[in-house]
Amino acid sequence: MDYVFMTDSDSDLPYDLKEKYNIPVVYMPYALDGKEYFDDLGQTLDHKAYYTAIRNGATAVTSALNKEAYLEYFEPILREKDLLFLAFSSQMSGTIVSLRAAVDELLKKYPERKCIVVDTMSISCPMAILVLKAHEMYRAGKSMEEVAAWVEQNRFRANAILTVDDLKYLKRGGRLSATSAVLGTMLDLKPIVMIGRNGKMVSTDKVRGRKKAINYIVEKSVPAVEDQKEALGFVLHADCPEDAQTLYGMLHEKLPEMEIRIAPVGPVIGAHCGPGTLAFCFLGKERTV
Repeated sequence: MDYVFMTDSDSDLPYDLKEKYNIPVVYMPYALDGKEYFDDLGQTLDHKAYYTAIRNGATAVTSALNKEAYLEYFEPILREKDLLFLAFSSQMSGTIVSLRAAVDELLKKYPERKCIVVDTMSISCPMAILVLKAHEMYRAGKSMEEVAAWVEQNRFRANAILTVDDLKYLKRGGRLSATSAVLGTMLDLKPIVMIGRNGKMVSTDKVRGRKKAINYIVEKSVPAVEDQKEALGFVLHADCPEDAQTLYGMLHEKLPEMEIRIAPVGPVIGAHCGPGTLAFCFLGKERTV
């Protein structure tokens, strides 16, 4: 190909698929109790140990990459080829400002090159689904303009419906008030969160208890899948494998022709939603929130 297809690790793209298709990835930073790491899609991370540490009181935080980091990733590519980059939602971080600044600087240095940056308006596996579907087009020889156009036209079909197990992590990240967290914990309320058309995570409902939360995910997801053979799904979990298997079994029964994988929530997204998070991500009808 005369251009390079690239993305970032906030997609939670499974490492085996990154390797299988040789997809270059920008690794995003996070810190655990003050020590910085880079999310390499689980190649070196023990997910269980990570979530155990958080359960035991360790503090996980995320940060944005600066322009210089993107320059280091992009310049070796743009010296030789054009670049198509699929970025995680601009509405969840200011990182894309640094990304675009790096691209602008490099295109001035290499004016014969082209670089298209697509804002997927997604994060985690909704983004991974877009990456994988777009990469099929890349491998089929489609131009970067064609691939970018497909992502922009289909990005709101990449859905996520999730629930968290412990409200304190949403409170810690400022996404839930202390009063709401205490009241919700007392009543065993489980928030339902979806990824919205605004590219942000949107709280859409609350149910009482984990079992009802899992049933809710199934009830809302199944009608939103249009074509099982085209659709691709991920059951994501933050160290709750039994619940993930339960959700997978219920979805597989309802959607027997759909390809569904079980995968861990990565450390960047996990820093905000906490251990016990459970989600279904899929390609289907356009987002309604």
